[in-house]
Amino acid sequence: MRVSSVTLGDFTAHPRAVARLTEPVDALIVATKAAGLADALARIDCRPALVLPLLNGLDHIALLRERFDPASVLAGTIRVEADRPQPGVIVHTSPFLLVELASGHDSARAGMGELAVALQRAGVNARGDWPISARSEAQVMWSKLVRLNALACTTSAYDKKLGEIRSTPALRADLEGAIEEACAVGQAEGADDVDPRKAIDELERAHDTLGSSMQRDIAAGREPEIDAIPGAVLRAGKRHAIDCPTIERLVATILARIDTGAH
Repeated sequence: MRVSSVTLGDFTAHPRAVARLTEPVDALIVATKAAGLADALARIDCRPALVLPLLNGLDHIALLRERFDPASVLAGTIRVEADRPQPGVIVHTSPFLLVELASGHDSARAGMGELAVALQRAGVNARGDWPISARSEAQVMWSKLVRLNALACTTSAYDKKLGEIRSTPALRADLEGAIEEACAVGQAEGADDVDPRKAIDELERAHDTLGSSMQRDIAAGREPEIDAIPGAVLRAGKRHAIDCPTIERLVATILARIDTGAH
């Protein structure tokens, strides 16, 4: 596995690879795309002590808790700009790299802290050793989703980088509208600390050339995570009777681009 990272440097690693996981492990990190999750789980023949999913969206948490001991499955997110341009090659193009973990189960607290320390020792900024009551699962998941959804939807709908979106009034209005709508839904879901101003400020400080994995997937002809990212927000909005017209319009624009082959 060849890695090119702006923070970790360039190196080649040789991790042991197996077709199926049959031996006990302390932690299983699930880092597939949403569409690949079911096939990946079919190759797991053990019960890990902890499961850390780093997928986009929300719905995978329930699926993993059906498959494994619910108390072993953490809520987790990763903030990173990375791509796999070809098998065995990983490109990490922005300096930010953060993994956040949370659990509503007291039994997971010690293992969650140990996993966060292990990630930190590997050079990955990780937060997961706080008191469980300090940050809920909903807060961890939605604090990323409100920002990711807006970035993914606008960059994919207009096939532009963040800098141009921010500097174009109509596109910036869509970016901010998607954030505001997702924050309203997230607050209804129990993430009371998600704040549109905070999410907008975070994207304001990001570099101009920031794109999204959904935008890259569309350009490469791969299946984009429309259902996993904006789909999760829209389904949650329906549960609380919260309209999300900006997000719905952006999704329609993305689907139209895909239908016309406008990669």
